[in-house]
Amino acid sequence: MRTSSFLVIIVVVFLYAISSPATGCGERIGNQLWSTTIDKGWEPIGNINDKHIQELGSWAVLEFIKHVNCVLKFNKVVSGRQQLVSGMNYELIINASDFGGKDGKYKAEVYEQKWTSKRELLSFTKVN
Repeated sequence: MRTSSFLVIIVVVFLYAISSPATGCGERIGNQLWSTTIDKGWEPIGNINDKHIQELGSWAVLEFIKHVNCVLKFNKVVSGRQQLVSGMNYELIINASDFGGKDGKYKAEVYEQKWTSKRELLSFTKVN
């Protein structure tokens, strides 16, 4: 009896999880830690199609969906800028598709320090 009750609960939870709509795709996570209206050291990313920049954008989307009830598929980084600090700050504009296949643009702010292998998603939000 215990095993069958447990299985029923698992099935109900699973069905609820897959039937719940993906929400939260426009919700902001994190806090904007630097002012993006002031250009202090910010410069455009020279080659937006660089493999590392595209991988960084993909990583940011995966990090974001770990924290919200949202299904997004990374398409590509479409623009961005960078700031050299003790490592590198990136502001990436990412094209991603939601569960229904609708494309949207998102801004990810990422800090990366290559020599320590540190990478941190500072904020992620939908942009118009």
